[in-house]
Amino acid sequence: MLKEDVDSLHPGRDFNRRDFVHTAVGSGFAAAVLPVMAQTVIKTDSQGLEVGEVMIAAGDFKLPAYRAQPAGAKNPPVILVISEIFGVHEHIADVARRFAKQGYLAIAPELFVRQGDATSYGETAKLIAEVINKVPDGQVMGDLDATVAWAKAQGGDTSRLAITGFCWGGRITWLYAAHNPGVKAGVAWYGRLVGQSVPLQPRFPIDVTAQLHAPVLGLYGGQDSGIPLDTVDKMKVALAQGSAAAKRSEFHVYAEAPHAFHADYRPSYRKEAAEDGWKRCLTWLKANGAG
Repeated sequence: MLKEDVDSLHPGRDFNRRDFVHTAVGSGFAAAVLPVMAQTVIKTDSQGLEVGEVMIAAGDFKLPAYRAQPAGAKNPPVILVISEIFGVHEHIADVARRFAKQGYLAIAPELFVRQGDATSYGETAKLIAEVINKVPDGQVMGDLDATVAWAKAQGGDTSRLAITGFCWGGRITWLYAAHNPGVKAGVAWYGRLVGQSVPLQPRFPIDVTAQLHAPVLGLYGGQDSGIPLDTVDKMKVALAQGSAAAKRSEFHVYAEAPHAFHADYRPSYRKEAAEDGWKRCLTWLKANGAG
């Protein structure tokens, strides 16, 4: 169970489908996160960008994704943007546009779609039980491989491949950096590091440090009730004993920040930590050959 996502939402609030406005990947907000903190939501325009929903062939399946890139760009670096448990809604699309403004071909695939519509659930616990916990890590790795192949076919420079993700997507960032040898750098925002192995999610970041192909920057909150700092310390020990890329990985902990401090549409948002984390993210990607 992703208790950290439950804790960072409005306590005691349940929302149903009529509270949710969603017409396409990257639009609206997930029902479980309503009402949105409108006064802090960042809006990144699409001027000078190519944006919108695309369909990616993942075997016989058509995987929806939100894509943003500079218009007319030649061989842009590629970054995978991995969502929280709430799917690819407006905030994740906005993050993709922020990367596109920095010159990236940014792609946010809807990785839960085979199991259900994560954006339509009004109760986080039900979303986790009925959708998220049924998503196999192997399926996710395969879908991300297909997304990278799609980006290459579209002219993206996958020799400068990066991945970043938030909460659920933060854990996936670590795992994919161990899965794909083509990844140059990763940035994991408050993704769980340790956990109980189950058949569909057999390993956690702490279990794959010996296999990391790319260095990962971990951005975590010191007041995150779902990810205790002692797990960050355990991960640091594992990284020091891991691969060469693992040894180059780093953490930055924002002492006063809670879980989901980057999510500007939620009450957990912390402007100073989010802005500093964004700067660190961009610097990390470029310093490690993914910019």
